[in-house]
Amino acid sequence: MESISQRNPQAALMSLEAAAASARGGFGCLFSTSDEYELALISARRAEGRYGRTHSRLPMSLFVGCTLLVAAIVLLLG
Repeated sequence: MESISQRNPQAALMSLEAAAASARGGFGCLFSTSDEYELALISARRAEGRYGRTHSRLPMSLFVGCTLLVAAIVLLLG
């Protein structure tokens, strides 16, 4: 039983080189610095809508409530 590498060593060598090049390509990084990675990550998350503004009415309603409470106390005591 002859193996493929014994019948055609040149083809086996080329196949091995192609597999090695493919494996090396998998370890490459798209970003040269962590700043580039973070910028791309934040941009992607913004595009997904993760950093959208949440409009909460609670702070404004608390302010109005406290203002009315203080005004009522001033009117009752004054």
